[in-house]
Amino acid sequence: MSLRRPTRRRLLLGLAGVAVQAVGFADDAAHARLLREPDGLVLLMRHASAPGGGDPDGFRLGDCATQRNLSDEGRAQARRTGERLRAMGMPIAAVWHSQWCRTRETAELLAVAPLRPEPLFNSFFDDPAREQRFASEARQRLAAWAGPGTLLVVTHQVNITALSGVFPASGEIVAMRFGGAAGAQLLGQLTI
Repeated sequence: MSLRRPTRRRLLLGLAGVAVQAVGFADDAAHARLLREPDGLVLLMRHASAPGGGDPDGFRLGDCATQRNLSDEGRAQARRTGERLRAMGMPIAAVWHSQWCRTRETAELLAVAPLRPEPLFNSFFDDPAREQRFASEARQRLAAWAGPGTLLVVTHQVNITALSGVFPASGEIVAMRFGGAAGAQLLGQLTI
């Protein structure tokens, strides 16, 4: 797992709706700091690899056969990520996920903490007008997370980008803190 510092471009994108502060650590120091200060930490994870983009016309949340789903590679990716988070000793207290099958399955395969579906983190890919309302509500909700431990949210690229300015790859994790005097702080990206 590596922690990358946000690029200038990503930071500028994040400034559109978030006060972003990057913390410049070497990888080992960044991991150590995340472990030392887990309370209030939020990890935003894009679901594991699910080939394609968006969902087929007529998809239904309650019917995985109508959605874009994880590939075998995506399932293996989710398992590896969970193994790595456990090996790091990351104290994940809860995993929230959107109602899409690919986010739920990713969360299940991580096997790091109790799961809870959170409709707030459903994708707004097909309804971009929801972005501003989503970002405002999500920031408030995530700012209320104080722990104990770290919150992992398995969601979609558009949601993570709206909150952080980062365009994450499949299975990538964006580490952030919300609330406080500094507002939202982008700590880096975790890639396994």
